[in-house]
Amino acid sequence: QVQLVESGGGLVQDGGSLELSCAASERTFSNYHMGWFRQAPGREREFVAGISPYGRNTYSADSVKGRFSISRDHANSVYLEIDGLRPDDTAVYYCVARGGGPDDYGSYSIAGEWPYWGQGTQVSVSS
Repeated sequence: QVQLVESGGGLVQDGGSLELSCAASERTFSNYHMGWFRQAPGREREFVAGISPYGRNTYSADSVKGRFSISRDHANSVYLEIDGLRPDDTAVYYCVARGGGPDDYGSYSIAGEWPYWGQGTQVSVSS
């Protein structure tokens, strides 16, 4: 059973920074697409960022461009660096993974296209 385990969430002040990490168990995910979604209270899950196999390409939601940066290592971990945090970034952040060809990134924003999900890590931003 594949598991994705997130870490790095917490409580930060408006304008602060965090780095979220996600490690996949049991296999090397270097040839998988990986990404991040988030879900704020009372809202649907929202795509944040995705990265293609071997880190060749990255994609971010318009709402986070310039503040969020996704990266990965050569094995099984993906990272989300967040700068300039705002109160409306408060949410549970989920790591996701899926297979597919290297250019198969057209449906990154569709939650149902990601079969593997972590348990989530809470990010709270105080004003």
